Amino acid sequence: MRAKATARYVLISPYKARLVIDTIRGKKVDEALNILNSLPKKGARIIKKVLLSAIANAENNYGMDPDKLYVVRAYVDEGPRLKRIWPRGWGRASRILRRMSHITVEVEELDIRGKRR
Repeated sequence: MRAKATARYVLISPYKARLVIDTIRGKKVDEALNILNSLPKKGARIIKKVLLSAIANAENNYGMDPDKLYVVRAYVDEGPRLKRIWPRGWGRASRILRRMSHITVEVEELDIRGKRR
């Protein structure tokens, strides 16, 4: 049984969030939290909240042991873009795209060898 948590419409570029989420995929939950605490990126703070939510969902909804949880799936999808205008010289304007992300983390209880129970 997998427990899942999702953060939608987060104001961070999917490219920047994927750089962080690639570091925790497949890791044990304790190790992933240590990695996220030490990374000096904005995405690490956001992904840490989603991971903690997935751990809480696993513990409270499915009765899983938090010490045996692994991050089995973690991915970032692109959300909608906010379109803004940046005034330029000579009465022109440039377009600014503020990108959003949908961040999803799934955890599962595995045994010591990393196999399903």
